[in-house]
Amino acid sequence: MTTKLRAGTVKHIEAELYDYLDTTRRIQLRREELMNAPSEELVGGKSNLPSDPTGGIVSRLVADKRLQELERTAHAVERVYNVCDDERKELIRLKYWTKPQTRSWEGIAQKLDISRRQAFRWRDEIVQAVAEELGWR
Repeated sequence: MTTKLRAGTVKHIEAELYDYLDTTRRIQLRREELMNAPSEELVGGKSNLPSDPTGGIVSRLVADKRLQELERTAHAVERVYNVCDDERKELIRLKYWTKPQTRSWEGIAQKLDISRRQAFRWRDEIVQAVAEELGWR
């Protein structure tokens, strides 16, 4: 059963859709930051144990909450996009991923050869699907 999303949730999900391409860039930058970060030195001197630089990188990547949240959001958008039919994918590309945005909802509907109302229905379906992927209500 799907519940009606609150207006703030819809706006937040749409913001994530608009920011998807930027989010994927931020994920890559964050991974690079974590992989190239110097390993923390032990307080009081060095240990006699051998270091494990690869293990340290993996630990930082797995433990980083910012990276986890960026990836969780991007993966939700990707999963929804990948199960959409071609027309809905085109709506996502036209509305959310085209920069600068030059088309209104009417222009997008016309390009897709559908009514404005149908474009809004598709938008609502997409937003609802992303919300479900994220576990939001």
